[in-house]
Amino acid sequence: MRDIARQLNLSLTSIVHHFGTKYELLEAVLERADQTVGTGFVAFDFEADCVERGVALATMGRVRSNLERPELLRVLAILAAESSAPEHPAHDWFIERYRKKAESLAKGFAYDQQIGRIDGSRDPRMLSRLLIGAWDGVQLQWLIDPSVDMQAAMLAFFEATIPEALDSGP
Repeated sequence: MRDIARQLNLSLTSIVHHFGTKYELLEAVLERADQTVGTGFVAFDFEADCVERGVALATMGRVRSNLERPELLRVLAILAAESSAPEHPAHDWFIERYRKKAESLAKGFAYDQQIGRIDGSRDPRMLSRLLIGAWDGVQLQWLIDPSVDMQAAMLAFFEATIPEALDSGP
């Protein structure tokens, strides 16, 4: 936190006043990252994009955007793994994050089913969990080995699970 305060030309007291711990600061960074795209942190509403284009196409857009932000993805991956221990300070935050993501994606998939973007026979809740698992896993592989084609892998996921969602093309 001292390094961050120094880089921002702020006192450590100012940082601690707003973010009591390093984990609270990192959580705030990750929450902001979820609401933005690109390196300039341009505001972005993923849920609105899902309504407009469908979950699959919105996800593919987000995957492309995330290619510009490997350090944010790395922070997310490290904290997610560390917080798997129930005593970790960010454990509850990650439980809630994944709960909200799964719920939001399930609603997006259900909407896609209602308007005929995807087959209505699939369970939207299961699709959301599968998407989160594939997305996190592919991102982690890309962080470890940047030669992994994250876009191609995610496109293959959608082609294998809900190919009809890609009819209008990524």
